[in-house]
Formats: sequence, C-alpha cells, structure tokens
Amino acid sequence: MSEQPQLLYKHRHVPGINTIDIWCQHGGYENFKKALAMEPDAVIEEVKVSGLRGRGGAGFPTHIKWNAVPKNRDVEHYLIINADEGEPGTAKDRDLMNGLPHLLVEGCLISMHAIRASKCYIYIRGEYIEPWKSVQKAINEAYAKGFCGKNVLGSGLDFDIYTHLGAGAYECGEESALMSSLMGERGMPRMKPPAAPLPMISGAWKRPSVVNNVETVATLLPIIEMGGAKYAEIGYGSPRSRGTKLFSISGHVEKPGVYEIVLGTPFSEVLELCGGVRKGHTLKTYIPGGSSMGFAPPTPLDYPFDYEGIPANTKTLGLGSGGLIIFDETTPIVPITQRLVDFYHHESCGKCTPCREGLNWLHKIYGRIMAGAGKESDVDLIWDICDSIRGKSFCALGEGAIWPVMTSLTLFRDEYLAYIRGGKDVMGDLTTIGYK
Repeated sequence: MSEQPQLLYKHRHVPGINTIDIWCQHGGYENFKKALAMEPDAVIEEVKVSGLRGRGGAGFPTHIKWNAVPKNRDVEHYLIINADEGEPGTAKDRDLMNGLPHLLVEGCLISMHAIRASKCYIYIRGEYIEPWKSVQKAINEAYAKGFCGKNVLGSGLDFDIYTHLGAGAYECGEESALMSSLMGERGMPRMKPPAAPLPMISGAWKRPSVVNNVETVATLLPIIEMGGAKYAEIGYGSPRSRGTKLFSISGHVEKPGVYEIVLGTPFSEVLELCGGVRKGHTLKTYIPGGSSMGFAPPTPLDYPFDYEGIPANTKTLGLGSGGLIIFDETTPIVPITQRLVDFYHHESCGKCTPCREGLNWLHKIYGRIMAGAGKESDVDLIWDICDSIRGKSFCALGEGAIWPVMTSLTLFRDEYLAYIRGGKDVMGDLTTIGYK
C-alpha cells in the first residue's frame, strides 16, 4: 500500500482544532507569518514550483491565475472563495469548513497577500448553514487575534474577510455566475475571454478578482511550510499531478467518508483505503469525480488516480471535484441516471438554448421511460439530444449534465432496453425495490 501523508488533515482529530487557540498551539498562522515576510511574487513562485492545481474540479494551474493579476495596489483586488459545493457526491469542502475552518482562513490570508488583495469573499452554498457558522466564527477569532483587519501584524497591509451565503443554486459554482450572484445579480454565467476581460483583470465590481476553491487555498499551508519543491515531490503518477487531494468517497463501500489521498495512488488502493466494495458484492461501475464526470467501467483498476491518469484510462472522464461514488452490481442504472438528469434539469439557469431545451427533453424522456411508456427508439433519441448539447452550452453545466447520460448508455445500453421492454432492470422488477 502506498504511503498516504496527511497534510491538510494532519490535525483533523485534535480536540478543539476548530478554535483559534488550539489551532495556534499546533502551528496555526505561522505559515501566514512566514508568507507575509515574503514578497507576493515569491509566494506565487513557491506555488508555481509546487505544481498546485485548482482543487475545485477543473485542475487549472493556480499560479497562472495569480500571475495574471495586476501587480499594483492602487486598485482594490479581490480574492473570492468558491465554497458553493453543489456537485452531487462531493462534500470535501464541507468537511474542511466544519472541522478545520482556520485552515481555510489562514489559506485565504496567504492567498490575499500573494495576489495583493485587501478583501476576500467566501461564497458558501446556501444549504451549508453549519459550515458557514463554523467559518464565520473562525473569521471572528482571527480578527480578535489581529490576523485580520487593519495593518495586520504591523505589515501596513489590510486584510478583510467576509462570508456570503448563496441561495443554493448549483450554477453559482461556475466562477462568473458566482461573481454575478455575489454582486446581487442573477446567478448566470457571463461572457468569457476573448469576448470579455479575464476576471483577474476585471472581475467582481470590475476589479481584479481571483476565484479559488476552498481546498485550493487550504493547500497553501503545507506548500509554504515545506516549500514548493518539497511539495512537488509528493505524487505517484503524472509530474503534472502533485501533492494530495481530498476525496469524498460514498456509495457501496465499507467505510465512506472524506479521505486525503496522494495524487497518482493506484485506484485499486484508493478502494482499499475505504474498505473496498461492501462485503459480498462486486464493483459494477463508479463515478470518479462527482456526478458530472459520468460512469466509469469496472476495469482497469490499477491506473494512477490523478488528473492525467483518469482521462488516459477511461477516455471521457476526469478527476473533477473528487466526489468518488461507488456502485455495486445491485445498482439500477436507469433510475440512477434519471435522478441525475432531474437534478441538472432543475439546476440549469436557462440562459442558453442547448442546456435549457436539451435538459428539459431529457427530463421528459426519462420520465416517460420510468412511467413504463418508453420506446426502444428513445435510447438513440437520448444520445442525439446529448450530442446536440455537447460543446454547445454557454457554460460547463450542460456538458456536465450529459456525461452521466452518455456514459450510462455506452456501458449499460442493454439495461435501458430491458427496462423499456418490460419495465424491468436486468436485476429484475424495479417495483420490488422501490423505484416505481
């Protein structure tokens, strides 16, 4: 079994670690002090050397975003934290905010210094009331200790952090829609470069803005502590996938939960870490990185579980947000896929025609199939609708919505036909297990 160093979760089980006194007893805010003594560009260089990539789903190199921010201070810069964790199967940011809120707050302060920001907005999913309370309490404690506010630690720099609860819209996980919502507008995606400036140049309130995920900024602490080069040595797979990542593992496993795993660890070992598929059952399929990544075949299992490893072995899938969902042989694929279609149909903002109309048709067709009135031609019709959405929606929601559908059709076409022909899944009559 590959070694799994715990960098973010080093103090996870320390009693009271969510309070600033206990956090400081375990080295809390020392990395912020260390970063504050460095020039902002030196902090960015450490991040570049570390190979840190965004942990929210896209895996975009963090230093590229940060380097694109103007180096001046005469115009206010904003750091915006995407804590709108709405991806089905993903709960890692929730776990961090609940249990280790000062990891997030300290990471925000380091990031603000690096990009020369004086204000940070933590945009939290509307349903995340407990995480919001936890983070707000940590922010209040940081102000009381002098880590936030005016002239922090005598540096002459001001660092203010605010929380903002969203209204529970999945679409606001997309950075331009998030900024629109933050500014009090409807949460819908905006024009992107080259039709519009980069948010690092003109983002929220037309000021330079960087949007980073909760886990991304939390990872700044081990990078500053050990140095970018040392951090870059951690990883078992691609040289472009470095460090550790949090994975929310759920479904038919013995020990579901959030795990910190070294990128590139063989997928078979990832399964072992969570106890494997539940006893007496076999792996049927899995979703590697949140529902928008789609279903993966049960083999191969010995590929490196990182940003490059998954696409190389499963062709159309990705690591995503790290929401690993395991399904054993008892899983009825058609009802599961319908549930995901209904979710994305409900969460579509309606701005673009392919997503708005396409997901509405998929919602209707799946409803018809589940009602026992499906036609065999519906299978090809579903594929054609997905093909009309693919690559044509304004943002990634439409694209993410069709991957579970298309991958389920590719892997389990016979199950669709069995259900349509007789109201049965290949396992048997669905009425006996509560799906009709």
